[in-house]
Amino acid sequence: MATEEITPRTYGNFRKPHTSGLRGLSLGATLLLLGGLVAVVLASLVSLWAALGVAVALALVTASLGLRDRHDRTLMQRGAVRLAWRRTTSSGGHLYRSGPLGRSGYGTCRLPGLAAESTLTEAQDGYGRPFAMVTIPATGHHTVVISCDADGSALVDERQIDTWVAHWGQWLSALGAEPDLIAASVTVETAPDSGVRLQQEIDTNSVAEAPRLATEMLREVLSSYPEGSAQIATRIALTYSGAARPGMPRRSAEDMAVHIGTRLPGLTAGLSLTSAGTAVPMTATELAEAVRVAYDPTVATLVEEARATGGTGLTWKDAGPMAAQEAWDHYRHDGAFSVTWAMTEAPQGEVFSNVLTGLVQPHRDIARKRVTLLYRPHTRAEGARVVQQDYKNALFSAQQSQIGRAREDAEVTAARRTTEEQAQGHGVIRFGLLITATVNAASELPKAAAAIDNLAPAARIAVRPVYGSQAAAFAAALPLGLVLPLHTAVPQTVRDAM
Repeated sequence: MATEEITPRTYGNFRKPHTSGLRGLSLGATLLLLGGLVAVVLASLVSLWAALGVAVALALVTASLGLRDRHDRTLMQRGAVRLAWRRTTSSGGHLYRSGPLGRSGYGTCRLPGLAAESTLTEAQDGYGRPFAMVTIPATGHHTVVISCDADGSALVDERQIDTWVAHWGQWLSALGAEPDLIAASVTVETAPDSGVRLQQEIDTNSVAEAPRLATEMLREVLSSYPEGSAQIATRIALTYSGAARPGMPRRSAEDMAVHIGTRLPGLTAGLSLTSAGTAVPMTATELAEAVRVAYDPTVATLVEEARATGGTGLTWKDAGPMAAQEAWDHYRHDGAFSVTWAMTEAPQGEVFSNVLTGLVQPHRDIARKRVTLLYRPHTRAEGARVVQQDYKNALFSAQQSQIGRAREDAEVTAARRTTEEQAQGHGVIRFGLLITATVNAASELPKAAAAIDNLAPAARIAVRPVYGSQAAAFAAALPLGLVLPLHTAVPQTVRDAM
């Protein structure tokens, strides 16, 4: 009898769009360089010293735009972050106090930073299930969060895993055609298991007439199981835009709740084929509890105990921390310390489906860890334009070199393959990754940083701490639907030019 040999499937071709500038410069830096050369020529007609001064200034600006570190950040970008951080600290924007001693005077614990003005409402979807909707007034975004009970890949054959990955890719590709959807995120959070759920399960299913041996065994399991075990939560946040359309005003939260409620049944049904397990929308109380525990992990046991006895009654105005303080390289919130890293380079080459397994698994040196994948899908028209422009830029970069190099040829081949896949109906989506490590004391931060430094190379990605923006990155890693590029003070076009 002949047997079929099953080989693991690989994945890759993660591309960062190229720029059409000269010698690796961006388009804005190239135009600035050409304009500076013209200014030097014109200044030489007036005075040689004036031309020399303009040339020196042009050289400094070009160097600040052209010199990049190993994370592909220019000198001007790093300087802009330093100036913004100095401005934040001088104005006291890195400090947050709420509750009775807060400046608001309402005695509540609202979320800090970008989510300070957010509101939380609850509605029902097409199946009659209640779901929470977070509204960000500054951008007109409305976010719904789906809680998943992921199956995991333990004792699952490769063929089934490939099927799950294929359905997940198809689900992501369909987001580009989802009406008014502008962003999505997947958050995998690991935390120590307090044992409250196990205690409740045993108490519910135990009877007084149970055999003594069974009772003693359950008592031993209850005392030993929570030690060293972890609780894993997977949440998917979908962000919709309620911005005004031509000739129409901005849609209200009630209108967006109806719109999202009609879309949720199909979205959750599509997740059933992706190993996401049971996918249900989170209620307002559940989402408020999850955010409250993220800002103050010490209340996790209290929240689970209250939930087991009938609910916490926690509201959105009390989901934030009592106090928070942002530092250059970490974030202190209530009784915990956190550091957030951002991915600067996607996996190069081909990877297997379990490339992120070690990164999302619990780690003994990190009390609570969140790995968040951020997605921003392109529409069909935008995707076609992006991949075509990327292909032209790759050809332009290859033609600049007089002697062909293997890397440039590979870039052209990969760009051409991307255009072909997009023409066949595949979606184009931008993605990023944030990693948040939370510990109970400042002395544990070096161990957490060392753990992430070991886990990131194994996942074939490059990461760097989000210096000067730890509070915003911490909030973006939560399932709140924050789209960071739309909250920055510098426009997107200017950042691309830098």
